[in-house]
Amino acid sequence: MIINSQILHKVISKIVSAAGSSADEASIVADHLLRANLTGHDSHGAGMLPTYLRSIKNGLLKPNTAAKLISENGSIMVFDGQRGYGQRVAREAMDQAILRCQETGLVLMALRNAHHIGRVGTYGEQSIAARLISLNFVNVTNHPPVVAVHNGADARLLTNPICFAMPGTGQTPEILLDMATSKIALGKARVAMNTGNPAPDGTLLDSEGNPTTDPQVLFSEPGGAIKPFGEYKGFGITFFCELLAGALTGGGTSQPMNPRDGSIINNMLTILIDPQRLVDLDWLHAEVDAIANYALESPQAADADNDIMLAGEPERLAMAIRLQDGIPIDPNTWQELLEAGKSVGIDSDILHSLL
Repeated sequence: MIINSQILHKVISKIVSAAGSSADEASIVADHLLRANLTGHDSHGAGMLPTYLRSIKNGLLKPNTAAKLISENGSIMVFDGQRGYGQRVAREAMDQAILRCQETGLVLMALRNAHHIGRVGTYGEQSIAARLISLNFVNVTNHPPVVAVHNGADARLLTNPICFAMPGTGQTPEILLDMATSKIALGKARVAMNTGNPAPDGTLLDSEGNPTTDPQVLFSEPGGAIKPFGEYKGFGITFFCELLAGALTGGGTSQPMNPRDGSIINNMLTILIDPQRLVDLDWLHAEVDAIANYALESPQAADADNDIMLAGEPERLAMAIRLQDGIPIDPNTWQELLEAGKSVGIDSDILHSLL
């Protein structure tokens, strides 16, 4: 199926509203999920709704809950998401942190206990819009582990994303690195399973620690595992997300003494920097342009599978195509959305009528 972005926004909003959210909250969640689909990250798009509705039913996600500032000390701010929609509470925490950074030039912001915050790049885009640099470290709790440690045979950690965001110049677009520290995100394995495609070679282990390309090993018992990206280097970054986003925020890590109720709770540690407090902006922009051009002018390798691009460019290309052509939704995901709608009292015919 190819669905127009405005129509998909209506579908998402209608389901989130029926699940108990205010109109404003439903719009925030829909905006975020739709943007994930538009930028090519279907793993964090509309297909997450069934998971969210299950969490609401189980009391693990609390609609209409705001981020709560629980402590502040100058440029240090600590927020509790109170198990509210992550898309809302993370946005609210970032908004307040951005305002503080515009006053102080530097902010360290901790967000704990937020339900799934979704595509972390969205919060990097918030800082970019304010002409600030951000470094974001995220961990995952309240969920069974799905990522193996380097040289390990079973799942011990989670996908723990990082996001680094740099505003653009007059010549170089904004640079946005947003990635899981596992070889693939769990949501990408879900998309592969729903579309009947294998996972990429070298990304998964089955329940006995053997390599596999079957994404269903992550959604069955006993479960398999995703490998960390970059071998020991990726494992090291994944582990530091546990330390920074999990332990340092007070939200907790994925160690087994903490609850694993089956929802997705995110904790995030964010560093915000106002670059003009450090360096002349004209010089900075010239230096960014120079290093960007130098990197992009490299001859393409013989075995390259795509053009040379800076972080953020694939998302811009995907958005341009999907805004024009529509968003692909596989039949299994659409069926899951229909069932999610039914679970909150929306007849399938009503959602079909929006198409």
